[in-house]
Amino acid sequence: MKNFIKINLLMLSLLVVMTSARAQNATYISNHRIIAAVLSQRYGIPAPVILAVAAIESSGGKAPVAKVLNNHFGMCGKNNIVNHKGHKSRYKQYANEIESYIDFCGVISRKHFYSRLKDSDNCRAWIKAMSHAGYSEVPEEWEQKVLGVLSRIEHSTDLALGF
Repeated sequence: MKNFIKINLLMLSLLVVMTSARAQNATYISNHRIIAAVLSQRYGIPAPVILAVAAIESSGGKAPVAKVLNNHFGMCGKNNIVNHKGHKSRYKQYANEIESYIDFCGVISRKHFYSRLKDSDNCRAWIKAMSHAGYSEVPEEWEQKVLGVLSRIEHSTDLALGF
């Protein structure tokens, strides 16, 4: 009986965490959809792709890298921050989050798959191409996470408006 209660409590805890993450991502996506739409027009990368990657990489804007370095895409590079242990992060620092979004689109526009997918609305093809091109250190896991957020964007009328 005690194991049954422990398992139920664990399941309930996981459900709360998942629901919280979804709500966090929904708020993040809603707050960043305009910049994604503008950059989508400029670069030909679907706005839902930009948003889904940003939501995962920045943990809905709550990750330390997003908060401290304004880095919403996990881009590696230079920064001026040294932590309390004297270490610097490997992640790039931006003046603001918009700069991070622009850099992400610029990096993607230089990838070999870009010319083939530019202006395509096939979001899944974009995510798969990015995954196979080494965007993430754990491509299969990253791809599944981004596709999960992408699916919620596509199936939510609140989040999909304007795309």
